[in-house]
Amino acid sequence: MLKRVIPALLLLGLAGCGSVGERGDAAAGVALQLLTAVDSKDGAAACATLAPETLEEIESSAGQPCDQAILDEDLPAPGQVTGTDVYGQWAQVRLTDDTLFLAVFPGGWRVVAAGCAPRGEKPYNCAIQGG
Repeated sequence: MLKRVIPALLLLGLAGCGSVGERGDAAAGVALQLLTAVDSKDGAAACATLAPETLEEIESSAGQPCDQAILDEDLPAPGQVTGTDVYGQWAQVRLTDDTLFLAVFPGGWRVVAAGCAPRGEKPYNCAIQGG
């Protein structure tokens, strides 16, 4: 009996690793969608990738609709993905010139913060983020 359980547990463990990788790839894809849309001046497509609170914060602080306001943000051009970490419902996607934070919503991954730069032991400084 034990000989049958161990291979089954190994297969479950491997399946879990695959799904984490797929989730990381999906989060990285959304991060790149945001930066590509901003780089292409497609504000509507960029805003479609944002978490609801992040979208509201952009509109509130800029005093204009998200599709216009996001194009005024200081976000870098899309770069190469250098790393992705998934922590349950949260993900961090690191690119050559940016770090983005995402969360899972019913419709999939959404960007919570972008244009983020590390500050040593302090929290990241982000160009856009939710309230």
